[in-house]
Amino acid sequence: MIRVLLADDQPLIRSGFRALLDVEADIEVVAEAADGAEAVRLALDHRPDIALVDIRMPGVDGIEATRRIAADPALADVHVVILTNYGLDELVFDALRAGAAGFLVKDIQPEDFLHAVRVAARGDALLAPSITRKLIDRYVTQPPVPGAALADLTNREREAVTLVARGLSNDEIAARMVISPLTAKTHVNRAMAKLRARDRAQLVVFAYESGLTRPRGG
Repeated sequence: MIRVLLADDQPLIRSGFRALLDVEADIEVVAEAADGAEAVRLALDHRPDIALVDIRMPGVDGIEATRRIAADPALADVHVVILTNYGLDELVFDALRAGAAGFLVKDIQPEDFLHAVRVAARGDALLAPSITRKLIDRYVTQPPVPGAALADLTNREREAVTLVARGLSNDEIAARMVISPLTAKTHVNRAMAKLRARDRAQLVVFAYESGLTRPRGG
């Protein structure tokens, strides 16, 4: 059962998402929050698998709520997915830096929304390649920082991180690298551990900021 926390200051939005989720046999909404501070408190109380967090809320906003959840070892298994009305909002990249596992636009189709919740729950890539490229093209505008941490990665781990940054799942990475899905997952997990990345979304950020992957031409 996938346990979900909803955090949005608009009751109508929360009720709409809840209506979609409640009819699914494998998904349960365990709590609702109207602001970021309440979201963090309820995350501690309920330990959901997914926290769907609006990026713009009064008081503690979605970015700060994400940062607090990501920084708490007790909430290491909570995957934060940012909700936004604005598509590639200027704050989305900040949310990924803070520890969000991905983001969804609120006008997403219901079937795509449910699929995204399930994808995020299993810790797989949530950012589609087209969205990743647009996000990086628009917001990673400074020259890449020296990738000192890259020295700790094996060649295969670097290759796996590059493919994660292109939006590939473990199965797709395995096919591209001609290895088993389990081995692909191992490469990704080891890279995350070495780079101290909370999840695959942070691997995407690292890959572009370090220069391992380029916005244009990959």
